[in-house]
Amino acid sequence: MPNFDAVLAAYQALPPRVHSLMLSTVNGAGLPHASYAPYVMDDDYQIYIFTSGLSAHTANLQTTGLASLLIIEDEAEAPQVFARQRITYDCRATLLPRRTPQWDAMADRFEQRFGDIIAMLRSLEDFQIFCLSPQQGRFVMGFGAAYMVDPTQLNQLLGPPIGPESGSENRPE
Repeated sequence: MPNFDAVLAAYQALPPRVHSLMLSTVNGAGLPHASYAPYVMDDDYQIYIFTSGLSAHTANLQTTGLASLLIIEDEAEAPQVFARQRITYDCRATLLPRRTPQWDAMADRFEQRFGDIIAMLRSLEDFQIFCLSPQQGRFVMGFGAAYMVDPTQLNQLLGPPIGPESGSENRPE
């Protein structure tokens, strides 16, 4: 098993390497919906997605304000497909109001990361930006190496690894 500093470095390095996340939402009736979205993460580990108002996940986020997300290592980069590095976060979702400095600043961040397509999306009134604020999370480094994210400092992990051997009821994914 790698030392804790190596695990923390891998956790902090994964989000910049991955450009989209898997998004799980539920509608008002509690029915689940899986999708994906390109994202931007700020220095405080707040995650922003730029979504169409026509998508089911946008309606679900507006209705419930909740999401679970998965940031996962690309299969082509993973030494073992069963042990891909991944981060899961349970989040509260907040819609950023359009025509505000915060909305414009985040749209600029999307344009820096994703290029010219964002200028077109900005002009479409149905496109919205949500802030997904992690409430808790888990980083899986590989087999037998799952760590809880520190909910008070999202850029940090709690040790030791979680799992049956640590007495935790939480099992690695």
